[in-house]
Amino acid sequence: MLRLVTIPISHYCEKARWALDRAGLPYREVPHVQGIHNVASRLVGGKGTVPVLVTHYGAIGESEEIVTWVDAGLPAEQRLFPPEGEARREVQAVSRRFDEELGPRGRRLMYVHMLARPEFALRFNNVGVPRWEDRAVRWGFPLFRRLINRVLDIRPGIEREDEAAVWREFDFVADLLSDGRPHLCGEQFGAADMTFAAMSAPVIVPPIYGVPLPQPDILPPDTAALVERGREHPAGRYALRLYADYRRMRVA
Repeated sequence: MLRLVTIPISHYCEKARWALDRAGLPYREVPHVQGIHNVASRLVGGKGTVPVLVTHYGAIGESEEIVTWVDAGLPAEQRLFPPEGEARREVQAVSRRFDEELGPRGRRLMYVHMLARPEFALRFNNVGVPRWEDRAVRWGFPLFRRLINRVLDIRPGIEREDEAAVWREFDFVADLLSDGRPHLCGEQFGAADMTFAAMSAPVIVPPIYGVPLPQPDILPPDTAALVERGREHPAGRYALRLYADYRRMRVA
């Protein structure tokens, strides 16, 4: 069986899960907390990041590579990428834009909000990880927080820059959709749509997701206000619709 090494709450891991679930491929998720994921990734042939998909042919790292690998095995009418040419390059370019800009910015923005509330954050962050990892993070949370701050370059005021960048990406999506097209790169749900929906997850906290996410009614007021703004934006509404219409959840 395929194995997917993850940080459960990660939106990049959610993108890989979504592709696997949509294709109906059986797999076993191997979840870890931040920091330990680096070792787990390298032990299975990854580069220290997750997700990593472990197959009979070797390890596949990075969510884009996993989606591409899964997609290649689907019938033509179900694929997320056009077969070739300019249409394929457009989908790849739009997807990479979200991976490289919206993904990191939204992630760091939500970490700034949540790291200030350790017990609440870990309640959702540690879902499914080995018990010893959960205990270690809770016991050593100050060290864990310093690690996250260093890796993500969290510094005073960065959340304002990240929030502005997130809304720029949301505006970009809304502009693409303003001509009436049903999906970002054409008539059919594709990789760009899946990538946008997954990368927007830290800001819209979709009710449908690979692990439970805290919904606005239990979030602290400032975080709930951020989420509601994301959900009310035309791009946020579009992302929520993509989850509702296309996020096929795996049957346990």
